[in-house]
Amino acid sequence: MFNRILLAVDGTPSTEAAVSYAAALAGQAGADVRVVHVNELLVGGRGFSIETEQEAMAVVDEAVAGLRAAGVEADGVHYLANCFSVEWRIVEAAQEWKADVIVVGSTRRHRLRLFRGTSMRERITRATTLPVLTAPAPLSLGAKVRVDELVEYRAQEPSLTR
Repeated sequence: MFNRILLAVDGTPSTEAAVSYAAALAGQAGADVRVVHVNELLVGGRGFSIETEQEAMAVVDEAVAGLRAAGVEADGVHYLANCFSVEWRIVEAAQEWKADVIVVGSTRRHRLRLFRGTSMRERITRATTLPVLTAPAPLSLGAKVRVDELVEYRAQEPSLTR
């Protein structure tokens, strides 16, 4: 189905879910993956970026290592772009590499962003004709709830395990 998957990562908690999703997708299809990270220049920052070059490379290296640990052939690149052209740089990288699909991470929407509709996923989707797949957002549990506590609770209450 897909032979070349472009994985766009940003170093947030959604990156881990996106890497896992891309690894599963590539493993099923026997596809190669290219990891792309775009480091944004600060507006009015006179050439300064959000991350240093070493930090941007670390984001890419970590994602590539995760893919390779899953048995997927992967490489990675990082680019520098201003905040108005991040999505165009990702799309351009996909076209240059002749990717079949773009995979991006997802974050859970906040109330205000729900109305603006300005997520990176939406901006990439508008900028390309390639399919854009969104990895599921990592589930965030409250600080008071732990997964092992939920499992214990379900085991104790048989009426909840229908």
